[in-house]
Amino acid sequence: MTPDASPQAAYGARLRRLREERGWSQVELGAQVEYSGTHISQVENGRKFPTLRFSRRVDAALGTGEAFEREWREMTQASLLEGFPEYVEHEGRAAELRLFDIGIVPGLLQTPEYARCLADSKVRRGAITPEQADELVAFLAERQATLERPHPPTVMVVMDESCIRRRVGGRGTMGAQLDQLLKFADLPNTVLQVAPFEIGERRPLYLPVYLLTQPDMTVIAYEESQTRGHLERDSKAVWPLLTAYHQLQTEALSHSASVAMIREVRKDYL
Repeated sequence: MTPDASPQAAYGARLRRLREERGWSQVELGAQVEYSGTHISQVENGRKFPTLRFSRRVDAALGTGEAFEREWREMTQASLLEGFPEYVEHEGRAAELRLFDIGIVPGLLQTPEYARCLADSKVRRGAITPEQADELVAFLAERQATLERPHPPTVMVVMDESCIRRRVGGRGTMGAQLDQLLKFADLPNTVLQVAPFEIGERRPLYLPVYLLTQPDMTVIAYEESQTRGHLERDSKAVWPLLTAYHQLQTEALSHSASVAMIREVRKDYL
């Protein structure tokens, strides 16, 4: 691939050049970063999108500071809404997450197949390129991985009923996604609630909202529309959203009742 074909191609070409300058084979570099030589080859040839973990390990092995990590962030952020990359930086360090979504399952709970269906749909509509779709799916996997740490955060999720009723992908994809929600609900650090259609006008939030409690106990909020996102730190703006989230939790089904509803919907995909 020519380096100017895409940012991903430039990343791969630079990786190859620096590896060859050191006289290392793909297998030798792979051993240093704990990836296979085949994985190194696929990244260099643009067939596999690099991850944050991979980029950091390459930086350490090649002594390039944070150069590959910066390239990864630039590639990833090009396909994300305004404000979201900054939100993700806080998400990975949060002590507690409160999430509310409408229409689709929250990203942190999505299976790879479900996420791929959503990304491919954007490609078909001409909203993003196939390369950007790969970036989105890889970036989501990185976000999910940051929550798998020795002391994971508490994650509270309220989903509009449309999230579990709206089929994404085929029967297998949606069935597996519902199974994933049930596994998530069974974790000791999670609360999962469904806001049923019947609450009607009592639903206090009408757009996706994510609230993060930081290690110092400050709370920041992220709101998203169709075309942009906004990160809010000012407590005067954050607290009304937190209040609305608490009101939503009181109107939503309990954790156990939500699990029962998801199990019932899952029967449609057996």
